[in-house]
Amino acid sequence: MTGSRPDDRPERTGRAGPTGRTVPTGQIERTGHTVQTERTERTGKEDGTRQLILGHAAAVASTQGLAGISLRGLATDLKLSTSGVFALFGSQEELQLATVQTAVTIYVDHVLKPARALPAGLGRLWRLCESWIAYSRGRVFPGGCFFYSTIAEFDAVEGRVHDALVSAQTGWVTFVEQTVEEARVLGELAEDTDVSQLAFEIIAFLELANAEAVLHDNTIGYTKAARAILGRLRACATDGSPLPPPP
Repeated sequence: MTGSRPDDRPERTGRAGPTGRTVPTGQIERTGHTVQTERTERTGKEDGTRQLILGHAAAVASTQGLAGISLRGLATDLKLSTSGVFALFGSQEELQLATVQTAVTIYVDHVLKPARALPAGLGRLWRLCESWIAYSRGRVFPGGCFFYSTIAEFDAVEGRVHDALVSAQTGWVTFVEQTVEEARVLGELAEDTDVSQLAFEIIAFLELANAEAVLHDNTIGYTKAARAILGRLRACATDGSPLPPPP
């Protein structure tokens, strides 16, 4: 009787499964690919849900404050499960922090990026002001400027949310000051321009316009702010030709 030697047996490729049975390598690869695909799709869906929730949270917070948003309330508004929303954020504070960061991203897209599209100088500085007015007037957030309302809510409240708002406000003020300084260094603003003071006045005019517009539901404040800012820029400019005529 002739038997097969071990060397004559067909080679078995694969890995041992949990029962010790060899699973073909191709099947393992296909299974792994399927699992990875499902995981990617699940992550993408969760990210989409998270962004949906945060966009709505920022809109609500602009009118009701960050204290006015809750995991349960957002779930109800968006017809999502409360447990699912809780799983994405974990706590009210984490939700508030994520909402602030979302608002920062929206703010950058609507205010800073249009200004950055222009070369440094007086034209960029005025575009920054125009973009801010359009952002507030167009109610990107239903309650006007998100940060005007939420900073007033948390300015005297210590904690992580306060710190996140301070960071956002500091970043905005710094950007305005840098934009003013660029125009000064380029010689488009007088050399002795007080950069910090001019930036402060620009921001003050913009924020007062937002407050008046939201409170009285009108737009006259934006015209006043544009006129006031243009007056200050012309007073500091070495050549006012890049600026439009007063509205």
